[in-house]
Order: sequence, then C-alpha cells, then structure tokens
Amino acid sequence: MRKIIVSEFLSLDGVMEEPAWTAPYWNDEIAKFKAGEDLFTDALLIGRVTYDGFSKAWPSRTDEESGGARMNSLPKYVVSTTLRNPEWNNSHVISGNVVDEIKKLKQQDGKNLLLYGSNTLVQTLMQNDLVDQYSLLIYPIMLGTGRKLFQEGSPKTPLKLVNSQTFSNSVTAVVYEPDRSK
Repeated sequence: MRKIIVSEFLSLDGVMEEPAWTAPYWNDEIAKFKAGEDLFTDALLIGRVTYDGFSKAWPSRTDEESGGARMNSLPKYVVSTTLRNPEWNNSHVISGNVVDEIKKLKQQDGKNLLLYGSNTLVQTLMQNDLVDQYSLLIYPIMLGTGRKLFQEGSPKTPLKLVNSQTFSNSVTAVVYEPDRSK
C-alpha cells in the first residue's frame, strides 16, 4: 500500500504559507534532503492553489539538475472542484469524493504519494487519518501570521520521530509518522 508523505517548509511558529521566506536558507544540504524524498515517491498529490503555482513554474524547467524533468514527468493528482482541463503534463483531477478517491490511490501499486503545500488538502487528510508521514523542514524564523500546518481543531495525533537532522544554516529536518498504536 502506498503512503502519503506531507512535505512542508515551516517557520518556527508553524506557518507554511507562501514559502518564499525560505529562499535565503536554501543550500546543498536542503537540496539533498528534498532529493531524498523523491527516491520513495512516484506521484504528486496537490491542491488547486499549489497546482496553479507549480504549473506556472515547472513546465519551463526541463533539465535534470533543477528537478524539472522529474517534476514534469510525475503523475500529478490535483484535488479541485473547479479545475476542468489541467494543462500541465500528466495531471489528473480529483473532484468527487476526495477521501474515497485518495484511499483508492493509496491502494494502487507504486511508490508513495508526495504532497507539497496544499494546506486545505492537508487539513482534509489529517481529519481523515490519511497522512502516513510528515517530512518537515523547520526554519529558524518566526513569521507571526499566515496559514499554519497544525491549526486549531486539528485532530489529536500521536507521532513518532523517524529521523531528524540539523543543517549548517540552523534549519532542522524532522520526519514523523503517526503512532497509530496509541
């Protein structure tokens, strides 16, 4: 069974919205960590807003070094009630019963599904216990405002730490999985 991996950039106060603030911290260590996520995934699961941003940025990047070749070739499952004809290569729209459709995706053969950004979709997945891993890069900055990954009303979810690593720029990578035994 495939897993859903939620991969997010977070400020220290939990903001995940509009991650342009992460750019000054980007380095080879973070690039290597992000590339490692790709080894175990073969499809993207994203919401409409994230899809709109990605579909403007990625198609023009076709080289291997930037990750564009891989991003453009991956199947992309876009959750949206308004998107009808996605133009980005290999994009598929999920517009019906989101929870049931995502459960079906998880049952398919293949590697894991990687989810970037997509705050509204992540909230739906958390509410329905469909997240199998949180891969978080926590940045040493407090933003004060913005949409947070773990919002008030998020379900109580015991987690177990799978991996942690601090980079030379004080960004910390943490990987958690739900501890469903509790």
